[in-house]
Amino acid sequence: MANFGCEDLRSQDGESFLYFAYGSNLLTERIHLRNPSAVFYSVARLQDFKLDFGNQGKTSETWHGGIATIFESPGDEVWGVVWKMNKSNLSSLDKQEGVKSGMYVPIEVTVSTQEGKEITCRSYQMTNYESVPPSPQYKKVICMGAKENGLPLEYQKKLNSIEPNDYKGKVSEEIEDIIKKGEAKTH
Repeated sequence: MANFGCEDLRSQDGESFLYFAYGSNLLTERIHLRNPSAVFYSVARLQDFKLDFGNQGKTSETWHGGIATIFESPGDEVWGVVWKMNKSNLSSLDKQEGVKSGMYVPIEVTVSTQEGKEITCRSYQMTNYESVPPSPQYKKVICMGAKENGLPLEYQKKLNSIEPNDYKGKVSEEIEDIIKKGEAKTH
């Protein structure tokens, strides 16, 4: 496919790449935990894909429930954030996404900004998973990120309506802190 009028994921300077986030990495504080070079680039829409939550037979030790993935689904759309990141963070992003363990595979997607510009980005897709609901904390981090970055209100409503699992425990301390800070901002 020719990329006329599209910005390439390798970016002009050769030192950075564009990453389309649709899960917990929507939230600035979350992505910066492991990838400090991430800079907000744009809100964008991935056409003909759908958001889902799942795992590969064992529950995420970090999130205690299903984690976000995308799958091809004609007519659907997934909204997210495009981050411009330094190539030095590529390995930490792959590690966070469990590429080595086979949990996610990196994929190249073409997304559209709200201004209608098409951009080619790196993203991730879970392999061989079963659908399971996210934990309340994971859902909250995604919803906080969607709100923080101004994803369309209809899409935010869709995210807010996701039924989480009934996990009542805690997630990691760094994530609990992020949630607490986010709640303090909104109250």
